[in-house]
Amino acid sequence: MELIGSTQTATYARPKTSGFLPAISTMASSYRNPQSVLTMNQNNNLPWRTNSYYRVGSAVPSLSLIQREGLDRAKTMFYPSNRTALSTRYLPEDWFKSNQSNYRESESSRNSAERLRRDTIRLIQDKDQLTRQMQETTSKNLGERLNDIVFWRSELNHEVDNMVSEIGAMTEVKRRLERALGETEGPLQVAQECLYHREKRMSIDLVHDHVEKDLIKEVEVIKSCQERKRRHLERAMAQLASNRAAQHELERDLSDKVAAQRIDDRCHTLRNTSDGISYYRGIDRVDPSISLPDSWSKFTDDNILRSQSERVASHKLRDEIEILLNTTSNQMWNQFNNVNVAFTNRISETSDAKNNLQTHLAKTLQEIFQTEMLIETLKKAIRDKENPLKVAQTRLEERARRPNVELCRDNPHHRLVGEVREIEDTIHQLRERLQEAENTLQTLVKTKVALEHDLSIKANSLFLDQEKCMSMRKTFPSSPRLVGYT
Repeated sequence: MELIGSTQTATYARPKTSGFLPAISTMASSYRNPQSVLTMNQNNNLPWRTNSYYRVGSAVPSLSLIQREGLDRAKTMFYPSNRTALSTRYLPEDWFKSNQSNYRESESSRNSAERLRRDTIRLIQDKDQLTRQMQETTSKNLGERLNDIVFWRSELNHEVDNMVSEIGAMTEVKRRLERALGETEGPLQVAQECLYHREKRMSIDLVHDHVEKDLIKEVEVIKSCQERKRRHLERAMAQLASNRAAQHELERDLSDKVAAQRIDDRCHTLRNTSDGISYYRGIDRVDPSISLPDSWSKFTDDNILRSQSERVASHKLRDEIEILLNTTSNQMWNQFNNVNVAFTNRISETSDAKNNLQTHLAKTLQEIFQTEMLIETLKKAIRDKENPLKVAQTRLEERARRPNVELCRDNPHHRLVGEVREIEDTIHQLRERLQEAENTLQTLVKTKVALEHDLSIKANSLFLDQEKCMSMRKTFPSSPRLVGYT
């Protein structure tokens, strides 16, 4: 059946029971014994006759009066002394008047009855038409109400579908955000492990270099990204709760609309011949309603507006989370690359320094070897001067034992003195040079030890940076994983 109309209100009225029909108990009196009616008193207050009838009927003598008159007439006929009683008889004029009065009363009663019948039939027809019109109007209002319910039900269904889609999208973004937040734990642990390992550098290599600065900055960047992701995750959870609350209100309203549509549809299809109709006395005086058409439509419209507002906020938050995921991923990757570049540069510098140290160490070792050879040469040279010095001093000592005038300060004496002094001076110079050579050797040895120690430091630094740190940093997650994709 097509539902037409546009009004939202309907006036319900139950037709009042007409008072012109007599009660069944009253009509039953018309079936009483007519004989008993004739024996009633002259008041004749019968409920099924009009007063005019009884007024006319009051002129008709009762049975007891007729019997009494018959006795009087008999007495008159048989008792001449009572002939005076004949004066109490009715005159013909009275008889004719009584008949005419009865005729007029009968005609008036018939006219009143006919007028009442016509008015009653017309009243019945008017009330039937009014009842049909009211029932049609009520059915029309029910149809219009069903149209309104169907419209708002379709709006609610559409909004529920949109909200379900939004909740699904928001749930997926929340999962991605949780995965992205979990993926930051690995890089943070790697950066902290790198800082921990680099604390094992020794001596001069324990410097606050660019690698350490970038590692500290990387830790700060990762923690900042984690904090922002946690805040957005809390907002996402709160928004999901609001979305589900709005969905619950929509579904509850939709369920009420479905129940109301089922009830109104059944009411719309009810006819006078339908089953299940019955009397419910006083139901028209009961008003269980809690809303008006305006408040009814406003309630559903407010639910839809609230759901739309929550969907807009949820969509905006999803966009912010998408931007946050991409931004944090780029920041972490940029800082990761900066740290790797700093590591590469530092490893290159350390390798160059190690190579230079190895070159210097090789030269130092060569110089130590040559210095040691020089020392041995100097010692041999000093030993070689001992015998010539002994020869010269022995000659001087032997010549000092010449007798008397033979102790002449001749040229051999001068040459021997000069030779001894020259040899002694040579030995002294050689010993000084030997001391210098030994000191130089000690310096070279110290330098060698320092170079070897520095080489071990550089080797340790290279091991920490190249083997420990850089090998761990190869596990840095990819960009899709940092934005929450698996």
